[in-house]
Amino acid sequence: MNIKFFTTTFLSLLLFISTSFAQPKYIFYLIGDGMGLNHVNLAEIYSAELQGRIGYQPLAFSQFPYVGFASTNSASSSITDSGAGGTALAVGKKTHNGVIGMDSAATVPQRSIAYAAKEAGLKVGITTSVSIDHATPAAFYAHQPKRSYAYEIASEIPTSGFDFFAGSGFVSPITTFDKKSVEDIHTLLATKGYTIVRGKHALRNDNHAGKKIVWLNNESQDKDALKYAIDQTAEDMSLEDITKGAIKALSHNNTKGFFLMVEGGKIDWASHANDCATTVKEVLDFNKTVQAAFDFYKKHPNETLIVVTADHETGGLSLGNGPSSLNLKALAHQKVSQGALSTLIGNIRKSQPNATWDEVKNLIAENTGLWTNLKVSEADEKEIKAAYEKSFVNHQNETSKSLYANDDKIASLSVRILNKIANVGWSSTNHTAAYVPVYAIGVGAEVFNQKMDNTDIPKKIAEAAKFNFN
Repeated sequence: MNIKFFTTTFLSLLLFISTSFAQPKYIFYLIGDGMGLNHVNLAEIYSAELQGRIGYQPLAFSQFPYVGFASTNSASSSITDSGAGGTALAVGKKTHNGVIGMDSAATVPQRSIAYAAKEAGLKVGITTSVSIDHATPAAFYAHQPKRSYAYEIASEIPTSGFDFFAGSGFVSPITTFDKKSVEDIHTLLATKGYTIVRGKHALRNDNHAGKKIVWLNNESQDKDALKYAIDQTAEDMSLEDITKGAIKALSHNNTKGFFLMVEGGKIDWASHANDCATTVKEVLDFNKTVQAAFDFYKKHPNETLIVVTADHETGGLSLGNGPSSLNLKALAHQKVSQGALSTLIGNIRKSQPNATWDEVKNLIAENTGLWTNLKVSEADEKEIKAAYEKSFVNHQNETSKSLYANDDKIASLSVRILNKIANVGWSSTNHTAAYVPVYAIGVGAEVFNQKMDNTDIPKKIAEAAKFNFN
């Protein structure tokens, strides 16, 4: 008998048996809202160009060993909204656009994988860079006929019994969908046993260890969303802060494990605005969150599963707008988001209603690199100047509306010209039917290596974790 062959075969069999029956103790479900494959490519090529080379600088998750892609249609449309998309990723079933955690008739509640994890004894965290009552996080804990029922969604947090929630805040804390005044959601949560903490440093110590936490932005800051990564300062709460805080809180005195959903919500918002520089910074910011999860995985490689995906693609992002070249490094000259640039232009309009073209032009140049670092064609300058004259000379301010913003026309034109210089394009200011990527690593990750539907993703996680699900 060949002893070496026998030993190798026996060890392989033991490995097969051990991996076949292993199940993850720690599960990370990371969702880049609006993040299509081209968004990932954008970030990788941009990072490589900043290093002075042609090619790709891989993100943490694009190096995961198992890669697939998923279809995203809803039950009512080939193009999903975030309600139906989030519900598919949460409950493993299709529903109509706009519905949260319910069937297509919006009459039967559907149980999400987060509930399955909780019933299996794991602690559960639901986190996002936007409001906690927004569509994607809502799909994991709430059951409402319309995603716009913000108060009703938030009021289901205590019913869920989940251990950790985090995000910017609540968009409708004292008003129901039908405009009735009700108990402040913060008071309701406190009376139901949740500790509300605020700001970047809220979980720096262990004062809240073992408690059920709702972690929000400071009261003086936006409750709709965290600041875009491109606009953040060192003192602003980031998605990476939230993810690390969630890991710390959910790990504390916990021998059974946890399920953590993290949504990078503002990839979608920036893509709706067709703001490419802000979009790439959001993808890179989301990558920091994945890296935090991956760092945890490296400490617990035999007990952790990480799955990274998206609910849909937003914007129809194209890498190339005609020429056979890209100039993504041009995006690095943009210093603020289109929304923040709109605010700066609005501030000049208020303080200097008759500001000269050169004054407005200098503000644009300072924040986008146009003219100072990047050549602007005569036709493009003429278009921006026409918008300036209509706004500052004729005092007829124009705006450019997208789903989550109503930006100054001068700002949106400036960003559009920068996109053109970078040789990127957008086919839409809304969602598309494009496939979304799926990346996985860890225990059970091998099942994420093919084409699948978005409803398959939570089912595969549940299968790996041996949850009682659907």
